Amino acid sequence: MSKLDDLAERVDRLVIRHTELKRTSALIEQQLAAVTAERDSLKSRLGAARSRVDALLTRLPSEPAADAPAAAASMGAAP
Repeated sequence: MSKLDDLAERVDRLVIRHTELKRTSALIEQQLAAVTAERDSLKSRLGAARSRVDALLTRLPSEPAADAPAAAASMGAAP
């Protein structure tokens, strides 16, 4: 083969490789967008769960240890 044919073959391979890499890049960008959306959703759910736990914690008595013997006695159990 002549040098020109070798060069043309290399250029053809480079064009094919470039096309493959562009396709791969587009797929990776789609996956990144999906994973980012999932992460944002999970962060939002985590924030909501934290808020619910914080709300439940504020409803707990401030001194549960002092109330425990009284509650046990009212249920007929020995302290």
